[in-house]
Amino acid sequence: MVSRAASASLRVVTNPRPPLIPNAVLGMLLFVFAEIMFFAGMISAHGIARGRALIWPPPGQPRLSVEETAVNTAALLLSGVTLIVAQWAFRRERRRARPWLAAAIALGAFFVLFQGAEWVALLREGLTLQSSTHGGFFYLIIGTHGLHAVAALAALGVSWMRLQRGLLSQSSFAATQVFWYFVVGIWPLLYWRVYL
Repeated sequence: MVSRAASASLRVVTNPRPPLIPNAVLGMLLFVFAEIMFFAGMISAHGIARGRALIWPPPGQPRLSVEETAVNTAALLLSGVTLIVAQWAFRRERRRARPWLAAAIALGAFFVLFQGAEWVALLREGLTLQSSTHGGFFYLIIGTHGLHAVAALAALGVSWMRLQRGLLSQSSFAATQVFWYFVVGIWPLLYWRVYL
């Protein structure tokens, strides 16, 4: 015969409460928080170096393409908006999210490709990691963001493929969205601090 204490410990919970935040989303939020601290450190160091310089950017260094990067910025922000629409569509009828998710990926890819073209042009003009503190901070900060953008685009691509196969879960899609919104949301700050 089983005692009452033993039978109480053997009870199976058949309907547990769902977590407040899905594990995938919580994990991504923790990652994003750490990355925000990382970018804050780089932006602070950039601000100190810029504040100590008599002239910024240093003489003889090419100017950053503010206007062209503004177009890239608009594309990146628009990709965030299309991802919001994709989420709304996903909640109603999953297959309707496909074109919106594809549009978000295309706009994000536009941003990454044209930022890459800007890098090539700046390298040809003489802005390198070693050319000045300005060049070093530019490639460190903007390059780190670029790596995040490429990784987040890959995650969006995986989400799109899983959506095509009917395997995309709400929590997985939400975690990927958190990552992309971080990439989109931090860019205006980087554009303001590094380009303007």
